[in-house]
Amino acid sequence: MDSSGWRSIADLYHACFTGLILTLVTRRGTADAAEFVFRVFRRQQQEGFLPGLDKLGLRGLPPAVAAAQYHYLSNWIGGVHVEYMFESDRKAWIRYPVPRWIWKGTAICGVPGEVSRAMLRGWHANNGVALGNLKLGFVCTKQSVDGQDGLEGYYYEYDHPLETDQRLVFARHLEAPPFDPATAPSLSVGDWPKLRLEKAYRNYAMEYVRTAAPVMVQLFGPEDAGYLLRLTGKLIGMQYFDDVAQALAGQHGGARECSALLMSLLTAQDDAAEIDQTSGRIEISQESWKLMDDVSDYHPACANILYGLFEGLAAGCGRHIAINLATSSGGRPPFLWSIA
Repeated sequence: MDSSGWRSIADLYHACFTGLILTLVTRRGTADAAEFVFRVFRRQQQEGFLPGLDKLGLRGLPPAVAAAQYHYLSNWIGGVHVEYMFESDRKAWIRYPVPRWIWKGTAICGVPGEVSRAMLRGWHANNGVALGNLKLGFVCTKQSVDGQDGLEGYYYEYDHPLETDQRLVFARHLEAPPFDPATAPSLSVGDWPKLRLEKAYRNYAMEYVRTAAPVMVQLFGPEDAGYLLRLTGKLIGMQYFDDVAQALAGQHGGARECSALLMSLLTAQDDAAEIDQTSGRIEISQESWKLMDDVSDYHPACANILYGLFEGLAAGCGRHIAINLATSSGGRPPFLWSIA
């Protein structure tokens, strides 16, 4: 699989995650959407921050600097516009200039400020806790969803431990210093060759859906969550069909063209699958779903995001193409897809 296929998968899953947030804003309200975003980012922070420091070679740096450099490098790998500005060992800035990656295109018009703040509460405000340094907090100076020219702020190590509500504060009267790419941290070419970076770019976006699906099930229950996951997946699959088909050599047509596209998609996300057309109908046996392999609280309803995606792509491929999903015990692979 070449990088264009991986990038297409990244764009698709990126859109799925943004779409899930907008689905909640429009169908359940701002409070539920904000709680969802908080839980997704807190879960990712707890699972990925400390291991990420090791992967990026940031252990041993002052807490404020380590936290800011982590956000710079990890987001840069995922294709996010991001800037880093060192001020002192106790103060380091991070800035996400416009256009914002997470709220791509017109999506930014549908994101309330409370939802964006929930992201900061979930991740940025908890880095000091994860590091075992309760003096470290995050000061937010701008939010793009509020009409400012980016999301920015700085990590600061205070002289005293912070209470929970002190770990994220706002100082809208301040502004980040200019970004100088020459002083920004960089990755070792030896440790991060091109192939690893291309796969990491894909995985960065996919990771959001890996986290979001079980969080949604736990937060809203399998019935409501399953419906919202499938609906969002279908909408995104329909809207992104042309982009995905172009990257994965898909085309409009019938069930055969649709099944070929779905096989290409599964290959691009490193899943093993076989196609069978001998029985007069088309079936795809998906032997793995690596995205959810190690999710401890996986629920069968999580598969609805993939179900919806496949339905949406099928609708883009041609009218009246029916997709059916049969799962094994526990709702895990192998999945059997029937396309008619």
